Amino acid sequence: MTDQPNSPQLYLITPVGAAASTLGPMLAEVMDRFPVACLRIPGAGTEDELGRIADLAREIAHARDVAVVIEDHVQLAQRHGLDGVHLTNGARGVRHARKELGQDAIVGTFCGASRHDGMNAAEAGADYVGFGPCGATALGHGEIAPLELFQWWSEVIEIPVIAEGALTPALIGQLAPVADFIALGAEIWSEPDPAEALGILWR
Repeated sequence: MTDQPNSPQLYLITPVGAAASTLGPMLAEVMDRFPVACLRIPGAGTEDELGRIADLAREIAHARDVAVVIEDHVQLAQRHGLDGVHLTNGARGVRHARKELGQDAIVGTFCGASRHDGMNAAEAGADYVGFGPCGATALGHGEIAPLELFQWWSEVIEIPVIAEGALTPALIGQLAPVADFIALGAEIWSEPDPAEALGILWR
């Protein structure tokens, strides 16, 4: 899949609640084996914990020329030299984050399955918009972002789009022609060998 002309790039999400001491080796192995376009840190955790993970992720990712964003925490992104933020509340906060971080920072946002939120985020100046979950899951609102949403977006909107949430090899195959990035995280970190699990998904 990744050798096709219009194939999406890999957008990697670090595991939620991971200790910096265990995260480092896992993250380095995965990023050495697979070309990652961007690394995202989930926003859950204490300020100290997130700070340690941010420093570790930045060191590992920047050594491989990979950008790092953190969910929602604009000040942490500034303090720890990250490349930007990933907002989890749609279009809200895009303009504020851009004002705080500057024009060169990455400001992306997650818009669930809402085309309307995605369009508002794009108009507000988001660098990318994410939709999901793409597969069945009991988490969140349970509303799946359909393939048709990605097809429409890729035809009409120029802002890059990310597909994420409950992804399988079959879903990735369907989304590959219409998504700019495929975000993977929980799908691999729960497995005994995350790099091997990613290899099964990312073919």
